[in-house]
Amino acid sequence: MDSTNTRCIVLRTIKYGDNSIIADLLTREWGRLSVAVKVGAGGNGRRRRLMFQPLNILEITCKHRQGKQLTLVTEERMAVAYTSLPFDGIKMSIAFFAAEFLLHATRDIQADEPLFDFIENSLLWLDTADHGVANFHLMLMLHLSKFIGFYPDTESYAVGYGFDLREGRFCSHAPIHRDYLQPQDAEKILQLMRMSAHNMHLFRMTRAERNRITDTILHFYRLHIPAFPELRSLDILREL
Repeated sequence: MDSTNTRCIVLRTIKYGDNSIIADLLTREWGRLSVAVKVGAGGNGRRRRLMFQPLNILEITCKHRQGKQLTLVTEERMAVAYTSLPFDGIKMSIAFFAAEFLLHATRDIQADEPLFDFIENSLLWLDTADHGVANFHLMLMLHLSKFIGFYPDTESYAVGYGFDLREGRFCSHAPIHRDYLQPQDAEKILQLMRMSAHNMHLFRMTRAERNRITDTILHFYRLHIPAFPELRSLDILREL
């Protein structure tokens, strides 16, 4: 079992005993990975704990064997040093939500370099943006569905159509189930799918409108990812 390096994004860290932590990572080469980190005591232990904070982007050296539940990290370093994200209250609230959302949305992801690059580039944009970040989570959730496999079919849209959340398609008539958006809301979803990191500040909406859209997108994910849970960080996000 040889040591190897990978770039990763930390999604969650859990204390494991007195001197270790377990971290759930999204790696560029292998997709999702759970790792064990021996942190020890003293200054070095504190440094390693801080290194594995959610959404940190790291380069790690580990002893990885396919199929093993836990991989041992032997060395790590910061691949990116955030300049504003840890110090901005609004960005931190968005980051807490993004970390929890990604933890569940990517849980079955295998190696997918374009997906990893999309998430990493989105986080780098969030860190450097000086305004207009309130819609970041909407953009992240909508575009991530493209990589996971249930991106809304925009080609099926026509004026006056509603949106079938189960099928991920626009439709001329309401289905027999309730997982359906009326034409007015369906048109808003279509507009939001044109959102990117660089134009999201142009999408003006009230807090109530943003929260409603957030709930709709999360419901969409629950329909397509089994056992996708209620997110505890959502209450923090609702106050933005």
